[in-house]
Amino acid sequence: MKTKSTLALLLTLILVLSGCSVATKSNTAGQTAEPATSEAPASAPAGDSTPVNIEVLGMSSNESDMNIVRDQLTKNGFNVKLNVQPDYASFKAQEDAGNYDVSLSGWTTVTGNPDYAVRSLFTTGGDYSIQSDAELDALINKAAAQTPEEYLQTYKDFEQRLVFDEARIAPLYVSMKSQAVNKEVLKADSVRLSKSRALAWEDIDFVDTAKRATTPLILSQALSNLTSLDPIKGNDGSINQLNTNMYVRLVNLTDDDKITSDASLSRNYSIADGNQDYYFILRDDINFAKIDNKKAVDTGERVGGDDVVFSLDRAKNKDSVPDHRTYSLHEHINTVEVFTDLDALGSIKQAGGKGTVKEALEQGLEAPISGLVSDKKQADNKQGKYQVIKLTTTEPFPQVLNYLAHQSAGIVSKKQVESINTYDVAKFDVNKDIPYGDQNTVTEGAKYDNKLYASGPYILSYKNDYEGVFLKNPAYQKGTDNEALINQVNVRFIADADSTLSALRSGEIYVYYGVPETKYDVVEGDSKLQLKSIPSNAMSYLLFNTKNRDVANSTDLRKAVLYSINQDEILAFYKGKKIKAVSTLSPLMDTGNELKADPAKVKEFLAAYQAGK
Repeated sequence: MKTKSTLALLLTLILVLSGCSVATKSNTAGQTAEPATSEAPASAPAGDSTPVNIEVLGMSSNESDMNIVRDQLTKNGFNVKLNVQPDYASFKAQEDAGNYDVSLSGWTTVTGNPDYAVRSLFTTGGDYSIQSDAELDALINKAAAQTPEEYLQTYKDFEQRLVFDEARIAPLYVSMKSQAVNKEVLKADSVRLSKSRALAWEDIDFVDTAKRATTPLILSQALSNLTSLDPIKGNDGSINQLNTNMYVRLVNLTDDDKITSDASLSRNYSIADGNQDYYFILRDDINFAKIDNKKAVDTGERVGGDDVVFSLDRAKNKDSVPDHRTYSLHEHINTVEVFTDLDALGSIKQAGGKGTVKEALEQGLEAPISGLVSDKKQADNKQGKYQVIKLTTTEPFPQVLNYLAHQSAGIVSKKQVESINTYDVAKFDVNKDIPYGDQNTVTEGAKYDNKLYASGPYILSYKNDYEGVFLKNPAYQKGTDNEALINQVNVRFIADADSTLSALRSGEIYVYYGVPETKYDVVEGDSKLQLKSIPSNAMSYLLFNTKNRDVANSTDLRKAVLYSINQDEILAFYKGKKIKAVSTLSPLMDTGNELKADPAKVKEFLAAYQAGK
C-alpha cells in the first residue's frame, strides 16, 4: 500500500523501521475517541477585536509541533483550540469525524519520485486525498508524462496552486533520516544511508573481515509480526527492509534517489522514444535460494524473464492475491514481455534522441548482444546471448522506474509461487489456505515447511519472537562486487527507541537505522558510535479540513493560517535538525518557491474573511 498522512514523530518512528509511513484506513475502522482539548487566549491584531477560532488536531507524541503552531496562530489573531489525541487510532478517528480545522499531517516518499509525493495525496479520488481540484489533477498528470528535465516547471506550478493560490496545506518542515553504527565492529562507511530505499545488507562489512563467515551481522527493527514475505502483499515497517534484501528488482535507487542497474537483475535499461516502452537486459548470474534444514542452498533455478513477467503481472493486478497492498504502485504497467526481436531492438530510438535502445543496453557489457532468447536457461551473457524485458506503460510515464525499484516489485519464482498459491483468490479462506510468504511458514516450531525462494542476496531461514535469521544466497552474483559479504544477518525485534539505543550502546546490535532526532546527543556522546544524517523524504504539514468548517470554504481563512507559520522559529526550536519545506515535493526538488511568514498578509486575509462572513 502507499504511505499515508500521519504525524511527524510517527513518521520518524516508522523511518526507523522501513523508510515509509504505514498506517492504513483499516487500522482505525470503527474506532472512536473523545478529543482532549486545550485553548490558548488569542492576541488579536491591532484593529480587530474578534479573534478567529481555529481547532488544531494532532497527537500527544507530536505536542511540541502543536504548541509551536498554537503560539504562532495565537500571535496572529486566532483563538486556538488544541485537539490532542493519545495515539494514531484516536487521531484518525477524530480526523475521519471532521473534528478539526487543521490536522498535523505528514508524508514520506519511499520511492524517491515526485509522482508518489503528490498523486495519492492531492488528486481527486486519490488513495489518501480529500482534495477535489481539476487543475491540480491536470498538473499532476502532465508532470507524470514528463522527464525530470521537463517536469520541474510543472511541479512548480502545482506547488504554486496547492500552497499559495489555494492554501490546501501549510508546510512545516522536512525531517532528517539518521543511523548510528558501532564503528568498532563494522566499517562505518559500508553501512549505507539512503534517502528512500531500505538498508542494503550486502555491502556491510566487519572491521575484522575474518568474521564474515562466522559472526552474524546483528540489526534491529521494531515489529516482529511480519505482514507477508510475498513482496506484493505488504509495504510497511515489518517487511520493507526484509523483502528489499530477499528479492532482486529490475532496477535500484542510488542513495540519492537516482535510478541505477547496480546490484539489480538488469545490466542496463533504456527508455524508448515516447517514454512509454522500457527495455531491460537481464543478468544470468542469479539463482533462487531456498532453505533446507535451516541452511541456504542453491535451487539451481535461474532468475529469468519468465519470473519477471510473472512478478510484474501479479504486482499490477489487485486480484492476483488476497489483500494485495501494493497494486496501486504499479497501476501504470500495461504489458510485460520477454522481447526477442534483435533486429527491431537495433532500430528503436532512445528517448531524447541519443541513439538506439540496443546501443544503450550494450553499454559496458562483457560481450555485445548477438542473440536474444526466450528461455532463461539458454541465456549466456559471456557468449552474447541475453534475455531482454520490454515493459509498456498505460501512458508515457518515466517515473515507472522508481516504482520498479520499490520492494514490491521484487522478483519471485513463477514456478514456486504457482505451486503454493493454488487456492481460489475470490474464495480465499484465511483459516485453511496458506499463501506464499505467510510468516507462519518460517516461524520456529510451526508445522509448515519454509517454502521461500529468494532472488536477492539473503533469504530468511526462520524467525521467532526474538529475531529473524537470514542467510546469504549462495547463488547471488557470486564473484562480483554485488555478492553479499557477511554470511548471516540476525534482525532483532526491539519495540521501542530507548531499548534499541541501549542495545546499540551495549553491543547487542551493531546498527540503529532511523535514530530519532531526540537521541542524536546520546549517540554523538558515545565514542564507539558514528552518527550519519541526511535529509529524508519525510515532510510535515498542516492539512485543512475540506468539509463542514469555515476553512473548507474560505481561501482567505486558509491563507491567514498559512502566512502565520514561521518556519525559522520551528527550525530554531529543533536546533537546525529540520529543513524548510513548501510541499511534499520539497525533499525531492527545489522548485524555487518559498513560504515566508507575513503578519501583514495574515491581517489582510483575516479582514477579508471577516468581511465575507
